[in-house]
Amino acid sequence: MNNIVNPVLPGYHPDPSILRVDDDYYIAVSTFEWFPGVQIYHSKDMVNWRLLTYPLTRPSQLDMIGNINSGGVWAPCLSYSDGLFYLIYTDVKSRRGAFKDTHNYLVTAENITGPWSEPVYLNSSGFDPSLFHEEDGSKWLLNMIWDHRKGTNSFAGIALQEYSVEEQKLVGPIKNIFRGSELGATEAPHVYKKDGYYYLMTAEGGTSYDHAITVARSESLQGPYTVDPDNPILTSDKANKNLLQKAGHGSLVETQNGEWYIAHLCARPVKDDKCILGRETALQKCYWTEDNWLRVEGGPDPQWTVPAPDLESVPFEEENNHDDFEDKEWKKYWNSLRRPFTEDWVSLQERKGHLRLKGGESMNSLHHQSLVARRLESFHVEMETAIDYQPEDFQQMAGLIVYYDTDDYVYLRITNHEDYGTCLGIIQTKYGQYDELLEKDIPLPVSSYYYLKAEIHNELLQFYYSLDAEEWIKIGTQIDISHLSDDAAELNSLRFTGTFVGMCVQDLSGRKLPADFNYFTYRELNN
Repeated sequence: MNNIVNPVLPGYHPDPSILRVDDDYYIAVSTFEWFPGVQIYHSKDMVNWRLLTYPLTRPSQLDMIGNINSGGVWAPCLSYSDGLFYLIYTDVKSRRGAFKDTHNYLVTAENITGPWSEPVYLNSSGFDPSLFHEEDGSKWLLNMIWDHRKGTNSFAGIALQEYSVEEQKLVGPIKNIFRGSELGATEAPHVYKKDGYYYLMTAEGGTSYDHAITVARSESLQGPYTVDPDNPILTSDKANKNLLQKAGHGSLVETQNGEWYIAHLCARPVKDDKCILGRETALQKCYWTEDNWLRVEGGPDPQWTVPAPDLESVPFEEENNHDDFEDKEWKKYWNSLRRPFTEDWVSLQERKGHLRLKGGESMNSLHHQSLVARRLESFHVEMETAIDYQPEDFQQMAGLIVYYDTDDYVYLRITNHEDYGTCLGIIQTKYGQYDELLEKDIPLPVSSYYYLKAEIHNELLQFYYSLDAEEWIKIGTQIDISHLSDDAAELNSLRFTGTFVGMCVQDLSGRKLPADFNYFTYRELNN
């Protein structure tokens, strides 16, 4: 028998929504401020998964210029009915303080790979929307309700309202069908119908170390809902660091053979409970009790290894982790911040065999950064690139970046100094505080390419450079990157993404001086 080894989607892949259509399984995950919007993974056996597509590829579907850190796409919900795929998602514009501006949209497609429609605006009353398709053909939107008022429960319950396919809008009354259990922070609603009951699955306890999945049921979609007496059905023992942590935000699927599984987010901390890979996706096997409650096999603690469903194993060919930029099409793992890949700032065509990045705004910008990056998916990784770049002054920079958000990154960058010309140094911004880690930048001779490398082992990062890609010179000491995590207590604010590695170029003078990257290699290492 095959086993599912968790996490099935390592690295930053939170808020999974799982769906089966015939013999195909799909998981959609949140992408926040990274473009394109929403990653959809595909599997035939629930063991082997591959990144299949992004549905939100146009600014008309997702305009994130100016979106805050950890804003953008929250908690997509993928469903299928009447020959159409439905995708519901939130575009979060603001989230700090009392208020949250959370706009919910719907797109559809006949094929999972698109084309996906223009968005239909739904509401803005809260986040984590999902769509329930009733047996009579009616469709119902659920989302958590955000209450900004002083002295109230901010997580005010789960709203239910009918969606009219013909009118392409929400219609009829809005009803708060569930105000949550004693765990609080009730969000991520999904409804499933089985054996005469409507089951409402929610995430509670907050999305950090007290995260949990809870269930309530009713004989009517409108409620009232009875809370499972043995809630939570899934949660992590935060005192046991050998477990997958932060288990919560679940989505349920039934196989062709009548087996049940929950997809849920989880995390793996390194130093001081910091999760540099972000929140990941795992699967757990479930069963139904004689009195019709859902249970996770092995109890509420998430398991690292889970029996796979009785399906034929179908491995996928993995996408090449070495990109020599010879193809005209982007490899699926590449992402950008807040905006699509367009020729005005990034090109695979202008110089054959190179990625050309034109100098953009600073690493602090919420608007037009010139940054191309991919998820960090392992604790032991080596990244390498070659760059052709001749900066003219200190306002022009380019290089290899390990990036969480505008407050936290580490950057091996080439720039120009008026006293010694082209040079190499390290920038670290930690919880918003800028620093340069070398006492003095390293002067570089004129060269057709400068080779840059980073090696990560858990929370420690070491940079290298070379002039020939053979003799590598260590630059600086090991850097603690545990601040590149969603557990940033020093910021007094939850963050929701994960660490990326990639290439970027800045030109703070506005002249848009480009840098040409000859290749980028990402290699997972042994411990």
